[in-house]
Amino acid sequence: MNKKKIMAVTGLCASILLVGGCGKIPKMANGNDAVVTFKDDQKIDVNDLYNELKDKYALQSLVNMIDKHILETEFSDSVESAKSQAEATVKAMEQQYGDKSKLLQAIQYYTGFSTIEAYQDYLYLNQLQEKAALEYAKTQITDKEIKKYYESDIVGDIEVSHILITSDVKDGATDEEKTTAENEAKEKVQDIINQLNDAKNNNEDIKEKFTSLAKEYSKDDATKDKGGSLGKINKDTLGSAYDELVSAAYKLKDGEYSTSVITTELGYEVIYRTNSYDKASLEDSKDKIVTTLAEKLMTDDATVAVNALKHFRELYKTEIQDSELQKQYDSYLKNSLSSAAKSNESK
Repeated sequence: MNKKKIMAVTGLCASILLVGGCGKIPKMANGNDAVVTFKDDQKIDVNDLYNELKDKYALQSLVNMIDKHILETEFSDSVESAKSQAEATVKAMEQQYGDKSKLLQAIQYYTGFSTIEAYQDYLYLNQLQEKAALEYAKTQITDKEIKKYYESDIVGDIEVSHILITSDVKDGATDEEKTTAENEAKEKVQDIINQLNDAKNNNEDIKEKFTSLAKEYSKDDATKDKGGSLGKINKDTLGSAYDELVSAAYKLKDGEYSTSVITTELGYEVIYRTNSYDKASLEDSKDKIVTTLAEKLMTDDATVAVNALKHFRELYKTEIQDSELQKQYDSYLKNSLSSAAKSNESK
């Protein structure tokens, strides 16, 4: 492998003080560049430095260079979004720490990167590596798994309305005050359910009654004037804060309302299911199912990420010309897979 490339990987001119800088470099008696000189005219040979770097630091830098080249080529349409996400993460961290100098100190302390730019480049590459892992994981999903997931987990949209009741807790409230406020909120929900029960017993239009109660009591300003309507939803439409609500809604039939208090991250709820719709066809659902199963596979099996990068390196016929670095890479890959397999066992 070209020695100058290895030096470029390690940021030689940026990190090592050279006599004469990175311009004119003193020569050894054998004609090699000297990277450090001493007062007694002794020098450290560039070859000695190269071998030291190769043995201790070069492999990871080399692997990152390989992956960056391959993944920027293979996923060129994801490059800009990966850069944007990395930049956004660093900006958020800068706001968290207050300024760049404090952020740099934290990065150097916690990650070992010497510059903010180097850490941002790491985040950028990590985004591309995750993209590669996901795309590879998708290829591991079988038609049998897709069909099974479709039959058991894909459902049609439903229309749902809700009434949100929150506990009015002031800043600095005691635990007792918080408990009292929460109990009052639950009692309000139960009172709304009782009013719906009375309307049902009196043969009133439940949808109209629910709409009226939502406008009167709901704390969700975005939906209350619409009778609490959340519109068409599916299992993953509303986000994790509504998981309990969505789960309860799918247990109802059209025209039914919840008869017990539903607790969500937002507060306490009463819900009403209006309509149901047929689920999408298997063909129309396939891409979504494959992505979902691939993400689950990545979570369940740590070897997927390692094998994904191995796959793309082989796909691009990557050959490390330096035999010593090739040996290091083979050992690195073996250890990475072993570590990932052990991680799976500990889950």
